[in-house]
Amino acid sequence: MAISSGGLVLVNEMRQMLPPSEQKIADYILANPEKIVTMTVSELGEMSQTSGAAVTRLCKSLKLKGFQELKLRINGDLGRKIELTNRDIQPNEPVSTTIQKVTEHAVQTLLETAELLDSRQLELAVDAIVNAKNIHFFGVGASAIPAIDAQQKLLRIHKASTVSTDLHMGATIVANADQNDVVVGISFSGSTFEVEKILELANEKGATTISLTKFGQSPVSEISQIHLSTSPTREANFRSGATSSRLAQLHVMDILFMSVASKQYETTITYLDATREAIEDIQKQTFRKKKK
Repeated sequence: MAISSGGLVLVNEMRQMLPPSEQKIADYILANPEKIVTMTVSELGEMSQTSGAAVTRLCKSLKLKGFQELKLRINGDLGRKIELTNRDIQPNEPVSTTIQKVTEHAVQTLLETAELLDSRQLELAVDAIVNAKNIHFFGVGASAIPAIDAQQKLLRIHKASTVSTDLHMGATIVANADQNDVVVGISFSGSTFEVEKILELANEKGATTISLTKFGQSPVSEISQIHLSTSPTREANFRSGATSSRLAQLHVMDILFMSVASKQYETTITYLDATREAIEDIQKQTFRKKKK
């Protein structure tokens, strides 16, 4: 299914990485999104005081098929009318208001992540994991949570996998990786030193490397062979504990897991049934023991 929104998020996040002429177009788009959907390439070039060729280059920089796709996405943004702000909690505000703010921010983050996740890169990641001998996940701090969650999910479907949240342990594991292994590095900022070092080592060992960072270029995304993105939505002050970024990372790991499961559907069902039965048996035995 074609993505029909996320254009404004895409333009806003990529703006600082664009050459001057494309930045001028990006500024015009962000200031006048309603006008863009009815313009032609040449009209946008004229109104932004650049050229039609610069508009075409901008679309390529945004990794879009063309100007029509950009207009489609922007039109979708206007239809949704999502507020692109991070409203932080206030002193002594009602719990009902906090519920609304956190929920709205979470929904916005998940929607933006779905819009910015490259389906081709996801397909490459799925194929790599399906065919891998071992999958090694690495993340530190808040990014360790989706790494642990992903490893647990893959173990349930009989995929050999490890997880490490310490640089020395991660290096020990990856030092023995080879071309049959996959190494997944998770870092919201894309500039976490430990994750960068692990992926560098994995590349040296010939393993397939996958990164999960916020949308945009970063040291971590640039050294990985396959790059998955989450929403670049900034954390507000009280969300500095990586609330929304963690949620977006878990969302992508869930999508990745479900896609892998779909690729090997019959065997996945068999393994999930086996693990479920094993856990249920243990729970029953524990319950009986406690009753005694």
